[in-house]
Amino acid sequence: MPYLMKPLPKLSYRNHAETYQTLLLWTQIIGKIKLDKLPWINHSWHVTLHVTSRGLTTQTMRCDDQYFQIDFDFINHQLEITTDSGEVEIIELKDGLSVADFYTAVKSTLEELGINVKIYTTPNELEDPIPFDKDHTHKSYHKEEVERFHKALLFTQDVFTEFRAHFKGKVSPVHFFWGAADLAVTRFSGREAPKHPGGVPNLPDEVAQEAYSHEVSSAGFWPGDESLPEAAFYSYIYPEPEGCKTAKVKPSEAYYHHDLGEFVLPYEAVRKADHPRKVLLDFLHSTYEKVSQLANWDKENLEGKSF
Repeated sequence: MPYLMKPLPKLSYRNHAETYQTLLLWTQIIGKIKLDKLPWINHSWHVTLHVTSRGLTTQTMRCDDQYFQIDFDFINHQLEITTDSGEVEIIELKDGLSVADFYTAVKSTLEELGINVKIYTTPNELEDPIPFDKDHTHKSYHKEEVERFHKALLFTQDVFTEFRAHFKGKVSPVHFFWGAADLAVTRFSGREAPKHPGGVPNLPDEVAQEAYSHEVSSAGFWPGDESLPEAAFYSYIYPEPEGCKTAKVKPSEAYYHHDLGEFVLPYEAVRKADHPRKVLLDFLHSTYEKVSQLANWDKENLEGKSF
């Protein structure tokens, strides 16, 4: 049976920047609960969220003798906290719900369930952040845009999973990093990398250094930010070898963004394509092929499906 795909939704960071900023901070609060409750896994993989058919999930965590999970439901627009004893608590996601109010609601709901959480309330990876419990500024939630973003995440996860399958070396899950609200997948060469310089705003240098302890080729998708105010796919390598900045990659709409130090493919170019899946796969394979050749990766032993 041929693969059929619904048209991709149009996204607009410019029109809905405040919604994306609020959603980012909400996901940081939930992500930091994972940081508090789970043992450290290399490259901070334990703190990520995962895309579901309804939104984003923490997957299962434990507090003392009970297990619980937190889910963003972007269809019914609610945050669901569920436990292994069958308890379900719901927080409505709506316009006007500030980051401070969201933080208070999550914290008090968890306490009612007997789940004690302690998180650092300063947001990560942001310049001049407002602590969660004091942030009454960010409170925008445009339901239709969030629904569209979720559809884009589902498409991206599906394509990234196919791309991930073509690599036999160490490779990350396809997961959502709440530091910058990007869905990412990362391949590793197996070789150690030079020490990362750090310098990420409000992120300990040792976290960045551990994340980039080995050579990586990473691809991702994010809805945009002030440095690039549009939804886009990206691809980069660390450390970056000579030749990346002038390399030609596919498709024709892709380019090297000198300020970001990444190859970028606008989401709109994929959305408008006759075959969006193929266009995105072309970008992923083309950029990886180019940078891995320039960095002299052991491609013969790293590439190809296991079965």
